[in-house]
Amino acid sequence: MILEAKAKLRTKLRGIRREHVEALPDVTRALLFKVPPAPLRDLIPDGATIGLYRATAFEAPATSYAKYFQEIEHPIALPRFEHKGAPMEFRLWNDPFEESDLAVGPFGLMQPADDAKPAEPDFLFVPLLGFTEDGARIGQGGGHYDRWLAEHPTATPIGMAWDAQMMEELPLEEHDQPLKAVVTPTRIYGPFA
Repeated sequence: MILEAKAKLRTKLRGIRREHVEALPDVTRALLFKVPPAPLRDLIPDGATIGLYRATAFEAPATSYAKYFQEIEHPIALPRFEHKGAPMEFRLWNDPFEESDLAVGPFGLMQPADDAKPAEPDFLFVPLLGFTEDGARIGQGGGHYDRWLAEHPTATPIGMAWDAQMMEELPLEEHDQPLKAVVTPTRIYGPFA
């Protein structure tokens, strides 16, 4: 029953996200998510490894955050899958400006090439379809981030989202991992306990 509710909600949230992003003027969209807000930066100690993601067309973009963190000498890591059934792992991303060290992965997304060094993010910026103001998250449904976070409980997960993605409540299961904070173009939710 909850799986069915989540599937329907994901379809609805994809539509909300797409409509929101398509309504943004290109010039506005280009200015958003350029630099993490100061309260969020203050949570991250010097030298912490930052996990990010390569955004799809309508996800909150994370590439400018990668450039920002690399410029202040944080190691940057991206998700990588050996094949579609493999667990998500992270590898270093050394070139967020030219993206010369990325290759197409099994899901059709750009990911670190085979020779990239393994990494374990201390802070992980997480894509999502929906979130609540207390840090609940619903993702695409593959469970990759929930499994990774369950296996790495010291990592701090921070959601990146458009304001239109906030929901009053979400159907949750025991394995769903909460976020420590969520950043949108207009505010930061959290940090949560």
